[in-house]
Amino acid sequence: MSGTPPDDALEAARFVARMDTGIWSDADEAELRAWLSKAPHRHGLLLTTHAAWLLADETAPQAQADNADVTEPVAPGAVRLPRRAVLGGLAAATAGVIGSVLWYDRSIAYATKLGEIRRVPLVDGSVMTINSGSEIKVRIAKRVREVEITQGEAWFEVAKDASRPFVVAAGKAKAKAIGTAFSVRKRDSGVEVLVTEGVVETWSDDADAPRLRVTAGQRAFMGEQSIVRYEATRTSSVDRALAWREGMIDLNGTTLGDAAEEFNRYNDRKIVISDPSMVGEQFDGLFRIGDPEGFALAVRGSLNANVNMDDPRWIRIERAP
Repeated sequence: MSGTPPDDALEAARFVARMDTGIWSDADEAELRAWLSKAPHRHGLLLTTHAAWLLADETAPQAQADNADVTEPVAPGAVRLPRRAVLGGLAAATAGVIGSVLWYDRSIAYATKLGEIRRVPLVDGSVMTINSGSEIKVRIAKRVREVEITQGEAWFEVAKDASRPFVVAAGKAKAKAIGTAFSVRKRDSGVEVLVTEGVVETWSDDADAPRLRVTAGQRAFMGEQSIVRYEATRTSSVDRALAWREGMIDLNGTTLGDAAEEFNRYNDRKIVISDPSMVGEQFDGLFRIGDPEGFALAVRGSLNANVNMDDPRWIRIERAP
């Protein structure tokens, strides 16, 4: 029987419950990291608690929808149990099984709505920031950490664990890192990997595809033919491409066509470049992701364009006569 202090078991249960609500701030993360740093056994305790939380979802009936003490799920497959029962039960169960850590092999699905950006702490200590309109599955197991992006984009701050590779898959494309930070975006034309820290290895499932090591400040793109190519660029360029993490779109010589595509990722009101001759025009500026109107007005002022906002569904931009 383990000698895990009851207070530690209860605190681990509280952290897991807070993670699963989908409301997690920088202060929450700092509090968790501080708590973990004070005792080595707490890392395993947190993992065990999360496993017990998932196991409870398989063995216990769901609470009634009208129960005011029900935790809202982070995503499909998350637990819906009375908070008091979860905290008490997990604290007791965790204290009993910490000596032989329980690993529960199961994927958790996350999805973000249009315009929603979600920051999700993972039980291995990594943090995943999910961009608008994304669908992602995460599996943290004993010997591997796997993420599958079926749609959209996410940025990962990977906790170091050499014994468990952290692998992100998007279609045929794969990206593996240990103790680094990088993003993976699934586009219609292929998969883009941006590295902000450390080294990431990228490859395709195709047997003859080469593997490529991408370092901080570089980007790699894998097209439909599974050809990996990379661009050695400045770190600032990568940071601009990931400005969405702060709710911003940072344009620096971006074409109007690409800028419109970026804004349309986050907004119901779509930007349409009606004049094909303007699609390749370059534009600079820093904008909030939810302000397509501000972008359109800036284009009008800088490029002497006509902007039509009469229809609430569309913003049409064309060259002035």
